[in-house]
Amino acid sequence: MTTPDRFVAGAIDLGEVKARAEARAQASRQPAGSVAPTLTITQENFEHDVVRRSLQVPVIVLVGTSRSEQSEQLRADFTTLATQANLAWIFAYLDADATPELAQMLGVTGLPTVIALADGRPLADFQGGQPLEALQQWTTAVVSAVEGKLVGLSDAAVEGSDDEGAQGAPAQSTPEDPRFEPATEALNNGDFDAAIAVYDSILAQEPDNAEAKAARDNARFLARISAAMADGEADPIARADAAPGDVDLALTAADAEIAAGKVEQAFDRLLAVIMKDKERVRTRMVELFALFDAGDPRVADARARMANALF
Repeated sequence: MTTPDRFVAGAIDLGEVKARAEARAQASRQPAGSVAPTLTITQENFEHDVVRRSLQVPVIVLVGTSRSEQSEQLRADFTTLATQANLAWIFAYLDADATPELAQMLGVTGLPTVIALADGRPLADFQGGQPLEALQQWTTAVVSAVEGKLVGLSDAAVEGSDDEGAQGAPAQSTPEDPRFEPATEALNNGDFDAAIAVYDSILAQEPDNAEAKAARDNARFLARISAAMADGEADPIARADAAPGDVDLALTAADAEIAAGKVEQAFDRLLAVIMKDKERVRTRMVELFALFDAGDPRVADARARMANALF
């Protein structure tokens, strides 16, 4: 069994999971209550505590075994990160020896395998061990990719406190645009270019489609992060620091900083080189802005500084 020491993308079959629309409606009524940041997956809790929970926040699933040192190290590291994440994501451990049928259902071919689930679907995955810093960058990228797109545990608690009987009807889920389905399938297969092409085709017809714009920018960001992880090159931040005037290195380092949660540093780095390639750096900054809430003060500050630099 091989465990490549790099991040990889792949498709995962969730087969018997119920329809996402129905699940999302139920998840929106589940209070956060005493949700723990970590859990062990069983046949009994998989759908409720993993799949349905992923409609609220991302769930990072580690499929591992106590026979693997890499599995045990990943389990310890993800447990540490999850307890520090303030329920921005949940860590779930699946013992492949105890529940091989679940590992098989997830399409796992090697141990350890890590899968990020969001909105009831796989968002990203990798096989093999990774250092703690890389895991932190990866989980931060996962959370950034779905920001504003999931109901969240705190929001769900508020909605769950409402008396459904007062209105006499359950919450209704918003119908999804079927044009996005091919992009979702492409992302599930790790084909970021195909997903981006779908979003571009929607934007060609509807230039102001905010959902397509945000999805495209997220896909572009995940594609760059995945490529950087797969290349296994030297620390992109250190490389950019050693050559402060290099626009290419600055762009790559900014992605790494965003993924690591160093948002201000990323924007500062890009603003430092924006006059060297105005259009290219401006375009990248606009894409990165889209990863955050429009009211984020870090975005507002960087946007104002960018405007001052350009105009």
